[in-house]
Amino acid sequence: MSENDAENTSDTWLAALDGPEVEIKVKGSKFLGQVFSARTREDAQDHLLTVKKKYHGATHHCSAYLLPPIATPLERCDDDGEPSLTAGAPILQAIKSSGLCGLLVVVTRYFGGTKLGTGGLIKAYGEAAREALAQTPKQIIWIEKTIELSATYEDVGCVESFLAQRKNEIRGVHREFGDRAVFLVTAAASRAAGLIAGITEASAARVRTRIWEVNT
Repeated sequence: MSENDAENTSDTWLAALDGPEVEIKVKGSKFLGQVFSARTREDAQDHLLTVKKKYHGATHHCSAYLLPPIATPLERCDDDGEPSLTAGAPILQAIKSSGLCGLLVVVTRYFGGTKLGTGGLIKAYGEAAREALAQTPKQIIWIEKTIELSATYEDVGCVESFLAQRKNEIRGVHREFGDRAVFLVTAAASRAAGLIAGITEASAARVRTRIWEVNT
């Protein structure tokens, strides 16, 4: 499976990397939007604190994040003193519309003296978030599992032959040789069960198998 196919498979998700700061102005108010890579709440909190320190004189630092695992992402948004649902919610909606996960978006506002009203705030915060998301670099993340194959030395040839035959389904192999030969096979999550079934059949169940997730 090629990297070009990654966005069309359930074995991958699309993550944001740190993006450039963007600026929009609405009736004198300045909105600064930026995307940060974040995999945990601690990551998001650290980035938000950095922005608050950098722009300590700003009126508001509104934000939203969407964090892995991709199957059940963790989300949160914060209006930071703006009227309820006028800032954090449109930022979070922009994130969800982008198809990205593993990120924090912060939109910092410098009040320009003219109130924008509920609709104006929703539009401005959403626009700043969408512009920041449009400019952020992206990274394909594979959802992988590691399969541990433990074999006697008499079955090493069988394992190696099997791995060669199924090489297009495998993303990496690490070999360790001690009392037994151990093969740590990294594969896309959807391929793991089939690989275990295959080596079990090929070795007449002599090869011991164990499986766990690498990332989500």
